Amino acid sequence: MMQAALAAIAVVVAFLVGSIPFGVLVSRAFFGRDLRREGSGNIGAANALRTLGKRGAVAVLLLDALKGFAPTLAAGALAGPIAASCAALAAVIGHCWSPFLGFRGGKGVATHFGALFALWWPAGIAFAIVWLAAVVATGFASVGSMLGALAMGPVLWFGLGPAGLIYGLVSAAFIVVRHRENLDRLRHGTENRLSLLKPNRT
Repeated sequence: MMQAALAAIAVVVAFLVGSIPFGVLVSRAFFGRDLRREGSGNIGAANALRTLGKRGAVAVLLLDALKGFAPTLAAGALAGPIAASCAALAAVIGHCWSPFLGFRGGKGVATHFGALFALWWPAGIAFAIVWLAAVVATGFASVGSMLGALAMGPVLWFGLGPAGLIYGLVSAAFIVVRHRENLDRLRHGTENRLSLLKPNRT
């Protein structure tokens, strides 16, 4: 009973931590801008790279990854791998539908990335490899994000078993749904390209 209560608390905390809109906070506090009103309008690291530059993008990426990593790691330590998987999903959902932003938010990729390292660190490495390979091949961060997310179900099943597989599949579904506008732009040839060396400023 105590472990179940700890797991429930951990999931709620993970959702609240995941809901913190670091992209908005960083852009406002340090750049006097609002990511929601610039570039693609997304609050994640890719749009931060285009609009704030490398330092802003790194800050947003690390903070968004941390809010997936920390509550997932804590949930696993307190209540085991199933609780960790639930907390990871709660953090991703919080980022995508933040109550602090009127239940709007980002696409969950960096938060998912951080959660992967807490669940099973080789999965985080695998995600990074898939993401980088896809971005180098296509030039689109959205393609890397979706392919990386879709690849994690089998990877997490290998590392964690059924709990990992379920988290991988459900989180991938959320991330792909959050990229529906990117998919539409990809079909019409209007998707924003990501330059890792020379970020565009808009």
